[in-house]
Amino acid sequence: MAEAAKKLTIFDLQAKVDRGEKVFQVTAVDFPTAQLVDRAGIDCILIGDSLGMTALGYPSTVPVTMDEMIHHAKAISRAARRALLVGDLPLGAYHASVADAVNSAMRMVKEGGADVVKLEGGEDFAPMAQAVVRAGIPVMAHIGLTPQLMSKLGGFRVQGRDAAAGVQLLADALAMEQAGCFAIVLEAIPDRVAQLITERLRIPTIGIGAGPHCDGQNLVLHDMVGLFDRFAPKFVKKYADCRSLIGKALAEFQDEVRNGRFPLPEHSFTMKEDEYQALLRQLPRT
Repeated sequence: MAEAAKKLTIFDLQAKVDRGEKVFQVTAVDFPTAQLVDRAGIDCILIGDSLGMTALGYPSTVPVTMDEMIHHAKAISRAARRALLVGDLPLGAYHASVADAVNSAMRMVKEGGADVVKLEGGEDFAPMAQAVVRAGIPVMAHIGLTPQLMSKLGGFRVQGRDAAAGVQLLADALAMEQAGCFAIVLEAIPDRVAQLITERLRIPTIGIGAGPHCDGQNLVLHDMVGLFDRFAPKFVKKYADCRSLIGKALAEFQDEVRNGRFPLPEHSFTMKEDEYQALLRQLPRT
């Protein structure tokens, strides 16, 4: 009998970084994609609220609800046998109060099956992060471009491009580390700013559009394999073109059905001849 895969923990991530190794994190949206990611040996699967766009067709992450996140988390948790499962808390799940933050985090873990949670924001949200950690749930922070607050940020724009903004990003990162977060996502910030933050933090930094100096990297699977085409951030590298591959398969399916090449005998079920003849004898005469 094959030995069960060892479930990774927040301590395994820290140990990798301490050894000078990189952390791999990929955002998945359902059971089959999460299963592929888990089997590939990725360290962390992020149940990102970007599923609002990649799976639900919303124009942004803003409309995503806690119930929708939990619905997807349940499916993904059934696939994540090895990877650390990171549950994103959507807009409105923790912004109003510390109590909301703790309750939402508890739901993500108890109902959704996540191992840890992620929340966006810097110094202003450190009390929320700290309360969740004190309640016993590890927190991954997320600063820089925080899509939930894109209206405040002026849309999907790189953050920290001037000195004052860079200082604030470092302050945000330090505040989240002080709050007890075990790791922090740095999204869409200049590479040298990300390097300075990484050098000053003890916890792992995971970049998504933050250059090569972070302790790990995150991409959305749908972006990586070409399944999402409404827009493509500069930081995305497409490793495969599954959209074209699926389109080709669908075109071939239609062509074969149209021309009688599918289904063939090997795709069909049969009945024994004597049973078929008995069936015919039992049918009313026409």
